[in-house]
Amino acid sequence: MKRMLSAPEIYLYRESVDFRKSINGLAAIIENDTNLPLGSGALFLFTNKQRDKVKVLYWDKTGFALWYKRLEKAKYKWPSKEKNDVFTQTHFELDRLLSGFTIIGHKPVKIEDFTMT
Repeated sequence: MKRMLSAPEIYLYRESVDFRKSINGLAAIIENDTNLPLGSGALFLFTNKQRDKVKVLYWDKTGFALWYKRLEKAKYKWPSKEKNDVFTQTHFELDRLLSGFTIIGHKPVKIEDFTMT
């Protein structure tokens, strides 16, 4: 987890992916669809078709790690109409995204109170 906080680059993969994919499947997407170096320590962000989940793939010097977050009552705003397959993000933008803010514009996603059952 510490490695996520000091990643040299953060890349957001534009297309939604099948969230049954784990480390090997997501790494294959990066290798096949981009020319980005997987072992650089960069973070690679992916979302599902419903845009309510995010996976973050990264290399932490001893192996790949995968981090997962699911929103309960909101959806991530994700660039979908642009031509680029991958977008570079800043640590600030990543923090905003994971804190419930959109990465497009500056409005927070609507957060409703809910009770876990």
